[in-house]
Amino acid sequence: MLRENANDLLAFLVVARERSFTKAAAKIGVSQSALSHTIRGLEARLGLRLLTRTTRSVSPTEAGERLMQTIGPHVEAIEFQLAALSDLRDRPAGNLRINATDYALDCLLRPKLKAFMLQYPDINVEVCCDYGLVDIAAHGFDAGVRLGESLADGMIATRIGPDMRMAVVGSPEYFARFPAPDSPRDLTTHRCNNLRLATHGNLYAWEFERDGESLNVKVTGQAIHNGVYPLLGAAVDGLGLSYIPEDLCAPYLADGRLVRVLEDWCPAFAGLHLYYPSRRQPSPAFTLLLEALRYTPD
Repeated sequence: MLRENANDLLAFLVVARERSFTKAAAKIGVSQSALSHTIRGLEARLGLRLLTRTTRSVSPTEAGERLMQTIGPHVEAIEFQLAALSDLRDRPAGNLRINATDYALDCLLRPKLKAFMLQYPDINVEVCCDYGLVDIAAHGFDAGVRLGESLADGMIATRIGPDMRMAVVGSPEYFARFPAPDSPRDLTTHRCNNLRLATHGNLYAWEFERDGESLNVKVTGQAIHNGVYPLLGAAVDGLGLSYIPEDLCAPYLADGRLVRVLEDWCPAFAGLHLYYPSRRQPSPAFTLLLEALRYTPD
C-alpha cells in the first residue's frame, strides 16, 4: 500500500501546499492532466475526497487537511536528512528556496548570492519574488526575507541588512503643479501612487513618525502597483507622490529627477531579515547561506 501511494501522496502534498494544479504540475514537472489523474486515483483508493476544486482555486477538504498535517512534517524530515548527506561529499550541495521581494533581491540578495554561488557550485538557490506574507513552510520555502517587524511567530530571524528609511518623493514637474506637503496629513489632498498588498488585497497605508507621534495615512491616486519599482517609475513620470525605500530613489534625488518631502517624518527602522521556521533544523547548505547573508556592521 505504501509503495503504491508514496509518489501520489507526495503529489497531493504539493497540490495542497500550492493550492493550484497548474503551479504544482510545473513544480513537479508533469502535465496538469497527469497530475489531476494521479490525485483522482489516490482519492479513489482511499475512498475519500482530499481536495475541493473550483474554477479558480483548490483547497484541502477536512480529510485532505488532516492528511497534509500528518505527512507534511515527515516529508520535511526526510528532505532534511537527504540534504544532510551532503556532509559526506567533498563539496556542500543541495537545493534552497527563498521567498523575497524584488527589492530585497536586487538591493541585498543578488550581490551576496553571486559570491556564494561561485564558491558553492553544487548549491542551487531559487528565489521567488512577491510581496505577500506567505507561509514559507506550507509553500515549500526554506526561508523568507522580510522587514524585521513583519516576521511571523515561530520564526528564527537573522538580520541581513542595515537599518532602512522610507522616502516620500515626487518629480519636479509634479511639484510645479502642486505645493509640497508640510505634514503627512496633507497627503490626503495629493495624488499618490499606491501599493497593493498581495496578502490581504488592501492598499498599503503610509507610515510616519516624529517626536513620538505616529501616523498611518491612507492615500489616493490614479496609479496602483504591486511592487516598489513601478512606484519609483510612477513618481519619475510625474503621476504623483510615491513612498519607497530611501536607497532605491537616492540616485534620482541626486540628479534632480525626484524631490523628497516629509523627510523628518521618516525615521530609520529595522532592516531586512532572513527568517525560517524554528522547528526545522537548518541543512548544511542553508547554514552556509545564512552565514553568507548575515549582516555585519562596518
